[in-house]
Amino acid sequence: MFIGRVRELKRLDAMYRSKKLEVAIVYGRRRVGKTTLINEFCRDKRTVFFAAMENSAEMNLEALSGAIAAAETGSAVQVMYRSFVDALTKIQEMSEKERLVFVIDEYPYLAKAEPAVSSLLQNFLDHQFKETHLFLILCGSSMSFMENQVLGYQSPLYGRRTGQFKILPFDYRDTGRWFPGYSAEEKAIMYGITGGVPLYLEQFSPDKTIRDNLLDVVFNNNAMLFEEPSNLLKQELREPAAYNAIVTAIASGKSKLSEISTTVGQDSSLCAKYIGNLMMLGIVKRETPVTEPNSKRPIYVLDDLFFRFWYTFIPKNMAAIMSGRMEGIYTVAVEQRLSDYMGLVFERMCKDFLLFYDTGLPVNLQAVGQWWGGNPMTHKQAQIDIVALSAEDRSAIVGSCKFRNEIMPCSELDLMKDYAHAMGGFDRYYYYLFSKSGFEESLVREQDGTNLRLVTLDEIYQVK
Repeated sequence: MFIGRVRELKRLDAMYRSKKLEVAIVYGRRRVGKTTLINEFCRDKRTVFFAAMENSAEMNLEALSGAIAAAETGSAVQVMYRSFVDALTKIQEMSEKERLVFVIDEYPYLAKAEPAVSSLLQNFLDHQFKETHLFLILCGSSMSFMENQVLGYQSPLYGRRTGQFKILPFDYRDTGRWFPGYSAEEKAIMYGITGGVPLYLEQFSPDKTIRDNLLDVVFNNNAMLFEEPSNLLKQELREPAAYNAIVTAIASGKSKLSEISTTVGQDSSLCAKYIGNLMMLGIVKRETPVTEPNSKRPIYVLDDLFFRFWYTFIPKNMAAIMSGRMEGIYTVAVEQRLSDYMGLVFERMCKDFLLFYDTGLPVNLQAVGQWWGGNPMTHKQAQIDIVALSAEDRSAIVGSCKFRNEIMPCSELDLMKDYAHAMGGFDRYYYYLFSKSGFEESLVREQDGTNLRLVTLDEIYQVK
């Protein structure tokens, strides 16, 4: 079952229909479904699909020769090309009269095996491929390589792309489509666990409860997802132990660089470099108050929700998991803590609702984030879950998000008004209150004809 990626497929199809030379760069972290997207796009199209290998240039040339033969004749009999020049010349011939999609999956592997391949492709794109009907797709999981060595200014391929696609995990709505029989609350929790990463979603059965799924595929030392974070760090980074310590520190609530570096016992400059690499992989995110994008006092949070879930629940329960006793403590160790865990997840969902799905916005949005700072009235720190800035005037949406089992009281609106006053800088405020369990009747009565909007969990899952 193929889910989501509607905008990406629409853009790829438009490029395909142009019939002229097109070059698409598709990149994103591992597990997000780049190859699945490309396969869906190529399903009914004449395609040479070459999956590069972490191997020698000779072995990659042999694999490319096989891919060309499979596309041209559909048989296992192949011509072994003597060089990549010969292979690309054949691609040129195949694309001179009719449309041909040529995919190089995991392009960084090929570039490592044959360092001259980017310059070679540049030459073909500028000359031999110029008047063909070729649609070239370069795909890669190494974020640093794709952004620096393919998209970067110093790359031989710079300026040759006609489209680029940074593939991200699914948002909360597309994630929910994997579990059509789940309630809105259950769909939200599954998003909070998987972060919308397709490979993770594939491990869960929509026919099982969340409890049974978690016991099968996360809290099970024989399951793939049990060691996924450590495996991913080992696969992508040279010093996984150092990175693991940083992720552990951030998961425990350390958010400032000084706090993180002290906790892990690393110099702050070295720690900042490690954090930068984790940001490149989409595991960590740097945040500043939305009203101060250039703030010198950022905080760091785990952006990858599966990492956040794993580091929240696995280390504390490792003994129970390894001894096979997790089922007996699941209710206390996990189920009763899910509402607290889902707080930050729900905030992300509400931001995405405003950005992508809310058709009744009072302003056109310029940016959405959070805000924190001092409250001059109480001399304490104040934090607003959501602040959305208007692109047109000095207006802002101020929002509070609560994933709790009790209804939201009227006092929450009073608190948001106080926090908005502490933030200052705007002429008009619109108040959005998001609640999993509903609202006090006095809040419901107050929203009619005012600048107050109440949004339930069910509403943010409604399809337009």
